Amino acid sequence: MAGYWLGVDLGGTKILSGLFDDNLKLLARSKHPTDPAGGPSGVMARVAQGVEAVLSEAGVSPADVRGMGFGVPGQIEVGTTRVKFAPNLDWKDVDLGPLLPDGWRWPLTVENDVRMGTYGEYSHGAAKGARTVLGVFVGTGVGGGLILDGRLFTGFNGHAGEVGNLIVHWRKGTTLEDIAGRKGIMTRAGEVLGDAPKRVRKEWKGVDPKGVRSSQLAEFYQKGDPVAVQLVDDAARALGAGVGGVVNLLSPEVIVIGGGVAQALGDPFIERLWEIAQRYTLPGAADRVRCVPAALGDDSGIIGCAAYARAHPPARAAEVA
Repeated sequence: MAGYWLGVDLGGTKILSGLFDDNLKLLARSKHPTDPAGGPSGVMARVAQGVEAVLSEAGVSPADVRGMGFGVPGQIEVGTTRVKFAPNLDWKDVDLGPLLPDGWRWPLTVENDVRMGTYGEYSHGAAKGARTVLGVFVGTGVGGGLILDGRLFTGFNGHAGEVGNLIVHWRKGTTLEDIAGRKGIMTRAGEVLGDAPKRVRKEWKGVDPKGVRSSQLAEFYQKGDPVAVQLVDDAARALGAGVGGVVNLLSPEVIVIGGGVAQALGDPFIERLWEIAQRYTLPGAADRVRCVPAALGDDSGIIGCAAYARAHPPARAAEVA
C-alpha cells in the first residue's frame, strides 16, 4: 500500500520536518526553533507544529502517513520512545510517548539524530552503495553513526557510533568533541585569546566566542586569523586521529564527514582531516577507503529518519497507539 513518510530531525537550535512519498521524494519541508527552555512538552509542541505544517503544505491527510522517523540529539533506549540523555536539550530519562499528539496514529521510530544522518547519507547520499560506513558529524558537538554490512549498528546497549566521546588525551580525559565540536572550539578560543598578541585580540573585540556560529568561525579561519587557524587545525588533527583509529578498528569503506562546522569549513578541512587520519592507519588499511563530505546538507537527518522508518518498522513498544 502506497503512503507517506515523515522524517523529523530535532536539533539543539532547530527542528527540521520533512514529508516524503513512498519513493522517498521530499514533498514538503519545514523549520521551527527548538527553544529547549520550554522543556520536553514545549519542544514536542513545536515538533507537532512542524509535522502539521508539512502535512498541510502537501495536502496530505494524517491517515495516509505510514510511519515517522524521529532523530533526537542524545542517547536513546533502542526500540522505545525513551530518551536516556540529551545534553543539548538538558533532557534526562524523558519518555516521549505521553507527549505525542493524540492524532498521531502512525508507527514512530525514535533514534539518535546523527545515526539517522549517517543512514540518510548511506541510503541516499554520499555513501550510497557502500556496505560499511562511518559517519562523523561535526557541529555543536561531534556525533557519529555506523553502518556495518548494510545495517545501522547500535551495539549492545544502544550507544554505538559515539565517535565524539573517544578519549584523545588519556591523562586529562579530553574527548574528541572537546577539541573538534564548535562548543569545544569556542571554549578553547577564549583561552587562546588570553595569550594572543594585542593585534589578534583586536580582531575578536566585541565577539563573544560562545556565540560564534560555524559560518563566523569559517570566516575567521579563511582570512588567516591565527587563533581560528590554530583551533581549526587542532580540530582536524584530533578528528584525523580519531578517524584513523576507527579505520583500524572497523575498516569502513566510506567515511562521511558532515555537520555545520565541517560544511562551513569545506573540502580543505576534510582533506586535512583525512591526510592526518592516514598517518595513524595500519599499512594498507586506508587503501581504496573514501573520506567524503556529506552530500545531503541539512536534509541528511530528515531523509535518514524517513528512510529508516520505511525500511525498519518499529517494535510494538515504540508505536503510537
